[in-house]
Amino acid sequence: MAIDVIDLRSFYSSSLGEVARRIVHRIVRQRFSNCTGYSILGVGYATPYLDVFREEAVRVLAFMPAEQGVVNWPPSGLSSSALVETHAMPLPNSCIDRALVIHALEITDHPRDLLSEIWRILTPGGRVIVVVPGRSGLWARLDRTPFGHGRPYSRGQLSELMRESLFSPTHWSEALYIPPFQRRTWLHAADFIEEIGVGLSLPGGGVLIVEATKLLYRPIAVRNPLTYREPRQQPVLLPTPAGVTPGVAARAAGAAPACSGSAG
Repeated sequence: MAIDVIDLRSFYSSSLGEVARRIVHRIVRQRFSNCTGYSILGVGYATPYLDVFREEAVRVLAFMPAEQGVVNWPPSGLSSSALVETHAMPLPNSCIDRALVIHALEITDHPRDLLSEIWRILTPGGRVIVVVPGRSGLWARLDRTPFGHGRPYSRGQLSELMRESLFSPTHWSEALYIPPFQRRTWLHAADFIEEIGVGLSLPGGGVLIVEATKLLYRPIAVRNPLTYREPRQQPVLLPTPAGVTPGVAARAAGAAPACSGSAG
């Protein structure tokens, strides 16, 4: 079941939501470090992570699923947000350079359709960052945050889904090692805990973050030459001359020609 956009906005207005936004945004910004002249699309509820790109990108759009609801964004000026069906986005082919998918893949009933639509609108060589709840993390087990709703993923499940949708993963990260509690002790120690978790590559982060590039051609399985064998050839029967029985013809074909003596 999709979480309501009002609940999402309330979460990111809280102290815990601000800490989560800061931690995830740090990784997103590292991967999308320079987007000058690009077109950027956020799918799901990505607006807390899009503001930084407005100063350098040509355009920044925020598409929110119909079952989730939509809010106006940015707060001032012309709106860049829209309520859409994630499997049929109102954009032409190959028009987006970078896409950020967050609070979307885990709540949709058709994740492959969503990723296929992202593939369609990305330019050749375009890149996408997908953020989903980690199956082994604590955040997916408690529904007090948006990451506790929908279907969590393991790295293997997400990798298989990306490849089936013609994306090639290029970078993996885990984040949100802090427990999803509002206590000040945890919130103040968030950066320290995150540094330890990332530095030691510990499993069990609250979210999985994968960056992937758009593949233009579907890979084709290559036949292994070591396991391939030429089919056994069947001998071709020799034609039998007229008036000669088959047995005589066979003996004649297999017999060596007689050597003639030299003329003296």
